[in-house]
Amino acid sequence: MKIDIVSVFPEYFEVLNLSLLGKAQEKGLVEVTAHNLRDWTHDVHHSVDDTPVGGGAGMVMKPEVWSECLDELLHLEPTTVTCDSTADADDTASADAAEPAESATEIAANADTVPATDRPVLIFPNPSAPLFTQQDATELSHADHLLFGCGRYEGYDARIPRYYRAQGVDVREYSIGDYVLNGGEVAVSVMLEAITRLLPGFMGNAASIVEESYTGENALLEHRQYTKPADWRGIKVPDVLLSGDHAKVDRFRRDEALAKTNELRPDLIEALDCSKLDKADRKTLMALGWEVSGAHPRQR
Repeated sequence: MKIDIVSVFPEYFEVLNLSLLGKAQEKGLVEVTAHNLRDWTHDVHHSVDDTPVGGGAGMVMKPEVWSECLDELLHLEPTTVTCDSTADADDTASADAAEPAESATEIAANADTVPATDRPVLIFPNPSAPLFTQQDATELSHADHLLFGCGRYEGYDARIPRYYRAQGVDVREYSIGDYVLNGGEVAVSVMLEAITRLLPGFMGNAASIVEESYTGENALLEHRQYTKPADWRGIKVPDVLLSGDHAKVDRFRRDEALAKTNELRPDLIEALDCSKLDKADRKTLMALGWEVSGAHPRQR
């Protein structure tokens, strides 16, 4: 997987040379390149931002600097695009607001503007965008090339993602939570770790990701984990985990995952497919106060 990152602080991403991601780069599984956005400026101050149109506090990252950078990395020629006039008229969102994706028809119509051998997914962290999930990480782990753009200040000009969608580029905008950061660098690091650890050969033991929280079609929070000693400062490991009975251990962990999810993330219980729950799952959920006779569990 080829990964390009554009930031005004490219040195931030030296952290990606550590741990498993660093080893993945050494093995050739991942190629990470961090670019300095200021390399595409032409003024003496290397300015990447300007005051917001319409007034307001802060500064907004300029589209002309981003476009020179992204055009080069995406192998695109500058052009003029025609956007939906209705969308333009209704566009009252702030500079860091997520734009709706272009339709599949529009993307297909413009797809030939990007070389078939280099169609990366362009990703912008954005606190106003949809939440980045494990499903997104799984999907993006199958891409050959990811290009991340790190916003700063009050965000990037909202026309940037719109322009590249109109060019046929797969543009994504994601939030990593209901809070605001100083810039996109932290969010990109979070998304990159979630994505790359799913690559074949990345993890030393691939089985370790199978039962993790949010993983799979009927996703639950993961059960608690323990190691030795069995009795630590008066707190004991549950006896069933020491029994050697693998079936009982599996059932205990499954029941604990259901109970933990019920307590912390009942929305995940509501999303379960009842047709894929076994008899023991149903019994546990019923004991936790759920009705499981329909398509999805519902609280009694």
